[in-house]
Amino acid sequence: MTNEVASELAMEVEPQVEMAVEPERAMEQEEEGGKSSEEQGVENSGKEGMGRATVGPKTFGSSVEMFDYFYKILHSWPTNLDLNKYEHTMLLELLKKGHLEADRKIGKGVKAFQIRFHPQFKSRCFFLIREDNSVDDFSFRKCIDHILPLPENMQIKHDVNKAFRGKAGGRGRGGGRGRAGK
Repeated sequence: MTNEVASELAMEVEPQVEMAVEPERAMEQEEEGGKSSEEQGVENSGKEGMGRATVGPKTFGSSVEMFDYFYKILHSWPTNLDLNKYEHTMLLELLKKGHLEADRKIGKGVKAFQIRFHPQFKSRCFFLIREDNSVDDFSFRKCIDHILPLPENMQIKHDVNKAFRGKAGGRGRGGGRGRAGK
């Protein structure tokens, strides 16, 4: 096949692809009352974990899809490095829409977001660095759960750390029979 024939075929196919996508978008907007995704914000279908939500420029089809997106960021970026502008926008919007005390967390503005190891939980966590260089962590899971409820098996279990409080052994590193030669 010559280059001219190939380019003519490509030109014939391309408008058909665009035409197929546009009616689909028009039908979605008709079903949604003609609102754009920005105007809709959050549409919850009533089922746990289901619904649509827009965070920044991205629209998610469910809370699980949103969770997967932020989870991948958390576990793919290196620690102690400022995230790029796009991820910064996404995390800032997640905080604004999902955090119960967003204004307190954001303060006078967020200079950067980083992934760090949390000193208490010993796991990767999102941290924000404010304009005044103060640092705070936040739970992306809690933010998502406030925007679109997560399925029960993905929600935070508030009593998970109770086993570690109180009398959790308290005798050091383990059983054994003591030290020989004491």
